[in-house]
Formats: sequence, structure tokens, C-alpha cells
Amino acid sequence: MHPNNIHHTSYDFLALANSHSILESFLHTNTFGNLTIDFSNPKAVLELNKAILKYHYGLNDWNIPEGYLCPAIPGRADYIHHLNDILEKEKSDKKVRGLDIGMGANCIYPILGVQIYDWYMVGSDISINAVTAAKNNMDSNQQLSKNIDIRHQTNNAHIFEGIINDDDYFDFTMCNPPFHTSKEEASKGTLRKLKNLGDSQNLKLNFGGQANELWCNGGEALFLKRMIKQSVAFANQVGFFTSLVSKKEHLPKLEKQLTKLKAQHTIIPMTQGNKKSRFILWKF
Repeated sequence: MHPNNIHHTSYDFLALANSHSILESFLHTNTFGNLTIDFSNPKAVLELNKAILKYHYGLNDWNIPEGYLCPAIPGRADYIHHLNDILEKEKSDKKVRGLDIGMGANCIYPILGVQIYDWYMVGSDISINAVTAAKNNMDSNQQLSKNIDIRHQTNNAHIFEGIINDDDYFDFTMCNPPFHTSKEEASKGTLRKLKNLGDSQNLKLNFGGQANELWCNGGEALFLKRMIKQSVAFANQVGFFTSLVSKKEHLPKLEKQLTKLKAQHTIIPMTQGNKKSRFILWKF
């Protein structure tokens, strides 16, 4: 993980439960004698996230509708810390303004950007339910409501148009794109995760996620190619564009497209435990 990420060590479940008492009912001792939760139980994971956001990030409350994506916060924080490394090289005294494309109901990247680095964030989403849920979380936390603007994308043909206003300037954009091509593919991915968690007795879709959060026509590759193409029109309103790329085999085609458009680009690698991930960055 990034050296500034506070989640380098195992979860302190006692401290987390002290900040969010409901979590205590989900704690149990594993075969190694350590406190933990059942990570295949969506309710347990939801309450863990609530506890993390209260204990580490100072939120009063946070919630998402049933069936929506419940993010793994340590990995999400890594993206934020790596973005800050890039921003620090710019050496600007102005308050950082960032845009999260497809924030989801959890709105986790804007929340972390505000609470860790005091950025001003805009979060956008195509789902009105996600927008409503995110606004409810803003209303529950004064610090967030002052520093996060939630915008609804009403046209699924557009990524930036209708979200970036004429008078907007963003130091960066970020995105965690839908990486599956269909609901069936997403379901198979979920079952693999559950098997890895040892939950062979209870294979069900339990980590949440709606269509626009987990899958779209063409999957991650087509979505990112569309994002890159549409970013050209906003080159003067964004310092740099970024997006996670879950499948490294997509990188050559994305880099080829960026080179064709004469965009400067680089790949930022990230590591969380045994997981290798990355995001692509480009500017004009």
C-alpha cells in the first residue's frame, strides 16, 4: 500500500466496534485466535465500513441502499494517496478540485478526498438512486456537505458533458469503471470471490452492485476508450484525467488510443497485499 495509507495493518476490530457498537455483534474469533468478521456476509461488511468511516475518517454516519456496491476502503484510499503524490508535484496553493465519474451510492472517493486531504470534490452518477443516497450521506455530515457537490448525469451517452460546466476547472478526474460486460459475467466474478473467502456453502451475490456499477456494454475496455475520446473536448478544463484499469491486458489498446490523440500518459501501479492494481493518467 501507499506509505501514507493508514490501513497498512490488520483492522483493530475492538477500536472499530467502540466507535460503532453494531459491529460488535458481527465479531467472532477465528481459528488463529484473532477477532474478525465474516467477509462473505454483506451486512457485516457494511457495518465494518460504517465503523471505518467513523473511526478513521470522522463521519457521523454513512449508509448505502441494499444491493449497492460496498467498497473496500483501504484500496480506495490508495488511489487517493497516489493522486495526491501527483498533485503535490504541481505545487499549487489553490484548493484542489476533483471530479469522480460514477461515484456510486457509496460516494467513497469524494468522501476520502475531502476527509484525508481537504479537497473539494464533485461526484457524478447516471443512477438517480445513487445520487439520492450520496446526497443523504452529505446531509448527515456537515464537512462533506460543504465540500462535495453531487451531480446527476442524465444522458448515458455522455461521460463529461452535462457534468463539467462551462465555468468549471478540475485539477483531476478519477473513475472506477464498470469492468464486466454483462450481469452474468459479474455474477461469475462474485462467485469466485466467495469461493476465495471459503464460503462454498453459501454462494450468493452478496457484495452488492448495480448494473452501472459493475457492468456495461463492452465492459471496461469500451467504457475507457469512450472516456478517452470524450476527454479531448474538456482538455482545457481538466489538469489530468485518470481511471482505474482492472485488467492490465486492456492497457496496450488504451495507450495506443492516447498516443494517437497526442495525449501524454502514464501508468501508476498500486499494490494492496497480494493484489496488484493500477490507474492510467493522461493529459493534453
